[in-house]
Order: sequence, then C-alpha cells, then structure tokens
Amino acid sequence: MKIIGRIHEITRYPIKSMAGTPVESAHLGLHGLDGDRRFAFRRVGDPSGFPFLTAGRFPELLTYRPIGELLPTHVRTPSGSELELRSEELRGEIARKSGHEVELMMFKHGIFDDGELSLISLATIDAIGAEAGIEIDRRRMRANVVLDTEDQAAFHEDAWVGATIAFGDDADAPAVSITSRDERCAMMNMDPDTGRQDPRVMKTVVRMNGNYAGVYATVVRAGELRVGQRVHLRTDAG
Repeated sequence: MKIIGRIHEITRYPIKSMAGTPVESAHLGLHGLDGDRRFAFRRVGDPSGFPFLTAGRFPELLTYRPIGELLPTHVRTPSGSELELRSEELRGEIARKSGHEVELMMFKHGIFDDGELSLISLATIDAIGAEAGIEIDRRRMRANVVLDTEDQAAFHEDAWVGATIAFGDDADAPAVSITSRDERCAMMNMDPDTGRQDPRVMKTVVRMNGNYAGVYATVVRAGELRVGQRVHLRTDAG
C-alpha cells in the first residue's frame, strides 16, 4: 500500500438533502458513517421507486440544518427556528414550502444513492472551480470524506475504482473498497446557504470529466476516521 494523502474533512448528512454536519472524527461502520443519511422525508403517494424529497425538487431543503450529536433531535430552519425533528410543525413547513405532502422516515442502515461512503479530493474540487471561474464551496460536493492528496491531477480518483483505501497506519485500520465513480446531479449547482443555482458547476464537470467527480465506496473494515489521518491506497499491483 502507498500513502496518497490525508483526510481533510469528514461530514455526515443525517437527513437526506439537508445540510451536512462536519466532524473531527466519526465511526465508520459497515453501513457507512454512523448517523449518515439515517432520515429522509418521503413524498406521500409517490409511486416511483425513489419517493424521497430531495433538494432537486425543493432546493431550500439544503438550508435546513440538523441539530444533534449523532442522530438529530431538532432542525434549524432557514428562518432560524429550531423545531423538533419529529414535530408536526417541521413536517408541515416542509410540506407547505415544497408543495409535497411528506412524512419523516428513519432507516436503520441509511438511505444512499450508491455506495455507503463518498470521497473526493481537494485537487478535483479546486480544478472544477478553476475551470468554471468560480471558487467552489466544498459543501456543494456533499462528500463524506474530502482528501488532501499528494496527486494534484484533476479527477485522479477515477483510477481508484477497484482499489482499497485504508484510513490510518494500523494493520486493522478502517478500509473501504472503491466501487464506482460518482455520477453527479444538479445538487452541485446549488449554493449550500441559499439553494440558489449556478449551472456553471455541473456544466464544467460534464465538460471536464463526463459528469463524474469523486468516487463511491463500500466498507470492508470498520473503525474510526479522524481529520488528519493518513490515507493508504492498495491496488491489485500492490
């Protein structure tokens, strides 16, 4: 295995499409970061295979902020109110503003678009911003783990697919298998603080790398992740 960099940021997203919660450390279980994507609002009566309310349908959802150490108990709304997560007041506000009747759901193992953990490098984020002509807020990427890598090439994470990444130097360090590139959606365009869209972001990723930025992973060994932890990469070649 070779050292490829360090963990720069760790973020969990307790409620699907709401704001993330940055943390200095987090336990990586077999179903992703503890507390990640454990709640979602479901659109009542939606017969599709994916009935969850997301920022794609209601951009302002990004500006709701879960409050709680691991699992949230309250949510801070855009107006600054702190409402109980399971309250009728919060559910009613989201339903009224989004135009969808919704209900809160909790998931034992989380609700993910693809792999249980998403990763991206600072190099890739910076390259997207440079090409788009704007400073990219890292929160737009909605990654669980942002890496400060020695390789500064844009989208070099693509080459990790099929490899194993370990976090830390111990023999039993937590590890993930990189399963696929992260195909992006319009959420990249949305300002995390306002929900306003800037289409330059997604257009740039499409132009530069076919709409892929970062990677998804599944967990092969549980353990503790910490900001600053060294990151090791193992490929079939060693």
